[in-house]
Amino acid sequence: MNKPIIGIVAKHDIKSEKIRTDSLIRDEVKQAVFDNDAIAIGILSPNDEIQYTVDDWLKCENDIKKPEIIEQINMCDGIILQGGNSNEAYENWIAKYCYENDIPVLGLCGGQNSIVRALGGTTYKIKNPEKHNRQREQYVHNIKIDKNSKFYDIVGKEEVMVNSRHNRDIDNCPKLEKVAFCEDGYADVIESKDKLFYLGTRFHPESLYKIDDNMNNIFKKFIEVCKNN
Repeated sequence: MNKPIIGIVAKHDIKSEKIRTDSLIRDEVKQAVFDNDAIAIGILSPNDEIQYTVDDWLKCENDIKKPEIIEQINMCDGIILQGGNSNEAYENWIAKYCYENDIPVLGLCGGQNSIVRALGGTTYKIKNPEKHNRQREQYVHNIKIDKNSKFYDIVGKEEVMVNSRHNRDIDNCPKLEKVAFCEDGYADVIESKDKLFYLGTRFHPESLYKIDDNMNNIFKKFIEVCKNN
């Protein structure tokens, strides 16, 4: 088939009260991969304990079973880091490993946080989550895009409408550039100028790609880079 293989990094639900936990991959994310002519597979944590972290993930780095994760990454042409309320140490380490080895990465909302933390950046809780954590609304606000960015090359527009389901934003992000902002000044898109594809969105294009070409073009470009790589 010669289709690129995209690894989706599984998460756990920090709010879950189950006795038995589940590794989670959102259907919208895997479907956006399949619908754009690629193959989606899961990247699973080899640790038997969940290592929830925020910006302090390095305290758990020595406990991450890295060889087993690398074996999984080696099956893939690119990696997607999902959104969600939780963040696990192995997600951040994967983002770091991919940056160091120039493996294409797309980070979605919480996945954007993983990209930032992987490279020594930090996040903070926003002051107006009631405005930006709008789970049920299809579109919430505009973002303005830097014309000199890779992201502008993907969508070809200086402004697009996006959804919004988040409580945190980026404080600093070494080695990355903030290239799109909402009216409150929060960074909705970050990217690396130097890597093949290393990009994080604060919004969720996987929820809009079926009806919005701007959002689908993010997946199309990511998968194109993965295939050519």
